[in-house]
Amino acid sequence: MALTYIRSLRNVNFQEVIQIGGCRTFAVGGGKKKGGKGGAAGDGPKASTISKEVKASTVVGANILKDGVDPKVLPDSEYPDWLWHLLDKRPALSELRRKKLESLPYDDLKRFVKLDTRARIKENNSLRAKN
Repeated sequence: MALTYIRSLRNVNFQEVIQIGGCRTFAVGGGKKKGGKGGAAGDGPKASTISKEVKASTVVGANILKDGVDPKVLPDSEYPDWLWHLLDKRPALSELRRKKLESLPYDDLKRFVKLDTRARIKENNSLRAKN
């Protein structure tokens, strides 16, 4: 029965059905976009219109003020030293436990205390949850 229904749909002119019934249908791709809001036809990434020189000399998109301009990129010597170490890998708790605590620098010792305390609290919470 379903097969005969599908065969009968082949001969239907949907443009006439839409004009008669006035029902909404889904958009079919292939046509030109006429404009308006949204739409999936032009949602892909757009090519940048900013020149390479401007991209290299300014921080594009960092301006938060309505009438402001994007800040200029400064030479590396103008930035603080700690900025260059933000993305450095820091040792995990297992690595810190293997080292002698007396030989650790202050920052690593502080990190060890923080991570060790967090691990002990997590273990105590899991033990209490089981009881």
